[in-house]
Amino acid sequence: MPESERLGGADREPADPTSLTRIGPAGGVVSGIRVLVSGASIAGPALAHWLRRRGAEVTVVERAPELRPGGQAVDARGVAREVIRRMGLDAAVRAARTETAGAYTVDVDGNVLETFRADDDGGDGYISEIEILRGDLSRVLYDDTRDGVEYIFGDRIAELTQDADWVDVTFAGGDRRRFDLVVGADGLHSALRPTVFGPHERFVRHLGLVLAFYSVPNEFGLDRWVIDYQDQVSGRSAGLRPVPDATQAMAMLSFPAPDFDIDYRDIAAQKDLLRERIAGLGWLTPRILAHLDDTPDFYLDQVAQVVMDRWSSGRVALLGDAAFSSSPFSGGGTGMALVGAYLLAGELAAAGWDPQAGFAAYEARMRPFVEANQEIGRLHVQSRSPAPDAAPAPEPDMDAIMAVVERAINGVDLPDYAEVPD
Repeated sequence: MPESERLGGADREPADPTSLTRIGPAGGVVSGIRVLVSGASIAGPALAHWLRRRGAEVTVVERAPELRPGGQAVDARGVAREVIRRMGLDAAVRAARTETAGAYTVDVDGNVLETFRADDDGGDGYISEIEILRGDLSRVLYDDTRDGVEYIFGDRIAELTQDADWVDVTFAGGDRRRFDLVVGADGLHSALRPTVFGPHERFVRHLGLVLAFYSVPNEFGLDRWVIDYQDQVSGRSAGLRPVPDATQAMAMLSFPAPDFDIDYRDIAAQKDLLRERIAGLGWLTPRILAHLDDTPDFYLDQVAQVVMDRWSSGRVALLGDAAFSSSPFSGGGTGMALVGAYLLAGELAAAGWDPQAGFAAYEARMRPFVEANQEIGRLHVQSRSPAPDAAPAPEPDMDAIMAVVERAINGVDLPDYAEVPD
């Protein structure tokens, strides 16, 4: 099969679409629903887990040739930990944690200014009790679903048309398939979103900051503690994060860039931009930059949010960063992906797989949770981006901020969906 590797469903022929059981009366049991999910990072495999448990046949297509390892450390707090428990993956996720003990903020000379521990706030603090590299969590979710879900790597959706009953999909590799539903879980730069909902620029809100991270040798004596240096004058920062391989560390760099405009696939140009904007930043930054050309996993992108009035159109919906990115600075993107996957599958099944009713219920449950996490993301970016010559900011209303934090961690109900197949 050109440009494709099929796993999990490799020996299955696509079902005859006319043989599928169609949507029945409200409350009826519906079988044979076929769902295509675009994206195999976190949101996509998490959704595949729940769709499969609710009785759907699931295909996941991923344009990368294989799972992407490594990546930024991501967190599961509050209600997201309960979703992991309901998935039956608590032990597997905990076994893959970074086991970060906490974080220090330091001044330019390395003197400790603040200390945050992983057990602060019941494990839901600045450093989460469940912290895991994005690639490691993706692997856990993939291993959990690969035997019952069809995965197609090295391919993507090239064309999509829908009517009241079906979604017809043409893949870049040449296959043509018909599905009941399609879900885009393909990230901030979603290829599905502009195809169905409109141009990228309509929904993506750049927050004026650029973030880069990449692996470096652990020549810094890092031992289970994150170290973060922020230059309050320029708004730039540099940090180091431990990873499970103690010989390595993850470098993190950020800088203000309201004029950011660079191809997120042009790695050479991104590295040049990083050197230019980070030049002169003190602390350990020169030693971190010395490894820039040797790293195997460089990443740089704008810190951005996706803001949409609705996350569905007909039989197509969006999930995770494709629908409601809150930016890496919210600390809640992974939690929203996991919670959203649980609710999307559950509400579709509870609605008898009626997309209009299922998608509407999913959005109604998720939106307050999403809005709280996006507010946290904006507040965090603002705290790192002081405006030059600005008047001193008034004292923040900490009670109001903590109320938003609580909504961002626990502000969504998880129905048990006892009336649907499991």
